[in-house]
Amino acid sequence: MNNQRAKEIASSPIMANVTYNGSQIYIESVNENNDSASIHFLNQREKSQEVPLSSLTEHEYWKK
Repeated sequence: MNNQRAKEIASSPIMANVTYNGSQIYIESVNENNDSASIHFLNQREKSQEVPLSSLTEHEYWKK
């Protein structure tokens, strides 16, 4: 995912379908200095981590 799109998703009030290693995540913030994002997992809200933007994938539709 590119830096600009990640920032758009992080600032949007609409939830985007983004995954990290196959798990749905929420982008909390974007670190432009090292092209990473602070994320938390939707199924484990207490678990957050910093990951490279290149490891995030946006999907067009939510998985059912």
